[in-house]
Amino acid sequence: MNPLKSATGTIIAGLAIAVIIGLVTDQQGVGSARVVIWLHVIAGVAWIGLLYYFNLVQVQALAEAAGDSGGPGGGGITKYVAPRALLWFRWAALVTWLSGATYLVETGNFMNAFTLGNMPVNGSPDYGVRIGIGAWMGTIMLFNVWILIWPNQKKVLGMVEATAEQIAKAKSTALMASRTNTMLSIPMLMSMIGAHHGFFI
Repeated sequence: MNPLKSATGTIIAGLAIAVIIGLVTDQQGVGSARVVIWLHVIAGVAWIGLLYYFNLVQVQALAEAAGDSGGPGGGGITKYVAPRALLWFRWAALVTWLSGATYLVETGNFMNAFTLGNMPVNGSPDYGVRIGIGAWMGTIMLFNVWILIWPNQKKVLGMVEATAEQIAKAKSTALMASRTNTMLSIPMLMSMIGAHHGFFI
């Protein structure tokens, strides 16, 4: 059976290859902290990838579809694509945050991060500042996903009843929260990657 014939098989095959490479090349073995960070990275790629899809592809495509009087319209996207993408988007956001917080707890850096280096236990204050900036941005982004984007997208997609005025307001609120997340994703990624390299990149 070819694993590349399904999305699930493809992800499982990729994880298996990563585990094999880790076992072969890493003398320290695969500990729980490493599994958590792998989960954090994979879920984060899904979350941020979908965030960029929404902001760089879907919003513009729906605007063009709405302006194309002879075209097929955006019904297929709003009925079939957007609800599925939003499902993966919001749960990937939660898994990313939880796995990141778990990693910080396991390494003794949770308080160091969330106090921006003012309560280091295992890590240095510098590490706490760098990783903490990313952790706080990720926390704001998670809040935006679950408290601002998702409830408003349910109105926009017709999953909950709303008046035309409520839908217009929901579109604006969801768009601004999503654009805020896109903006924050860049320094967040730089601080999280930079924290492990000793500088903000």
